[in-house]
Amino acid sequence: MARVRVATGDLTGFDGDAVVNAANNHLVLGAGVARAIRRRGGPRIQEECDAYVRRHGPIRVGEAVATTAGELPARWVIHAAAMGDEPASARTIRDATASALRVASELGVRRVAFPVLGSGVGGVPLRRAARAMLAAIEAHAGPPEEVVLYGYTPDDAAELEALLAGR
Repeated sequence: MARVRVATGDLTGFDGDAVVNAANNHLVLGAGVARAIRRRGGPRIQEECDAYVRRHGPIRVGEAVATTAGELPARWVIHAAAMGDEPASARTIRDATASALRVASELGVRRVAFPVLGSGVGGVPLRRAARAMLAAIEAHAGPPEEVVLYGYTPDDAAELEALLAGR
């Protein structure tokens, strides 16, 4: 199992191998974390998402795909669809987290940063969403070596720390 730690703030500054986007299954980077990734990473990320959807169609809720990271410090953006054609739930969050970890492993990612999927635009309470993510992280064998969970606010990060301490 990967080592899990918590960070506070904007994950677009993460200096690791990959960041995870809290995506919708149509891969439109419109709001929340996705918007922040698009703004800081530049238009190339959305262009790659659009090209993927043109070739393959939308991904299913619970799946993940990777693009390059444009101008972000990371090398990859892994788009984990915890919502879209169906609302975010503990199940979709767990599935999207597991899928993102599989994609990270396939890419050879050693360090990956996640927002708390489904807890912003998706409307799932942070604690419930984080528990679903932690279940998927604990069940995942193999790389990445480190998973960094980002709490956007200090209160969010403190809540994540408390959940980790209770594991």
